[in-house]
Amino acid sequence: MAEIINNPSTMERIREEIDSVVGKSRLIQETDLPNLPYLQAVVKEGLRMYPPIPVFGRRLQEGCVMGGFYVPEKTTLVVNGYAVMRDSDYWEYPDDFKPERFLSSSRSEQEDATKEKVLKYLPFGSGRRGCPGTNLAYILLGTAIGMMIQCFDWKIEGDKVNMEETLSGMVLTMAHPLKCTPIPRGLPIIKDP
Repeated sequence: MAEIINNPSTMERIREEIDSVVGKSRLIQETDLPNLPYLQAVVKEGLRMYPPIPVFGRRLQEGCVMGGFYVPEKTTLVVNGYAVMRDSDYWEYPDDFKPERFLSSSRSEQEDATKEKVLKYLPFGSGRRGCPGTNLAYILLGTAIGMMIQCFDWKIEGDKVNMEETLSGMVLTMAHPLKCTPIPRGLPIIKDP
């Protein structure tokens, strides 16, 4: 949300997408997410820049060669997902919030981009040892962020949110927690079933 607040054009584009797909008479639902590609791109970009677990480990079951070096079996490999997802060799302007990098114009381009990014986009780990809750996380984040943008304007003190980070245990957090005031937009009206 802090990145979205710092980028008003992103918030406006998400609102336009939600209004065109969902309308103004109901809240965004899980079933709407496949039709909201820009919202999905915003979620992915947020996870790329701020992964839930920036460092994760793997234990090798058998020896192998990596980067020209032999690595024996039972070696613990530590992967810095944060550094991989901000590597300028793989990402153009890696420190900038650009959800558009996850949008593709055609289905074949999207499939090629997915295959290419699989090894450099690691917010929940990768492969067989990746987080089993990945799909649930995308659904929950998409609907939560969608509702917060659909239903509220967000007011902050100053012009921009301070995005400085600090390490708290194994998790990155904001050095200055986000403080913002939600201002109801008056949409949509929720009725009891």
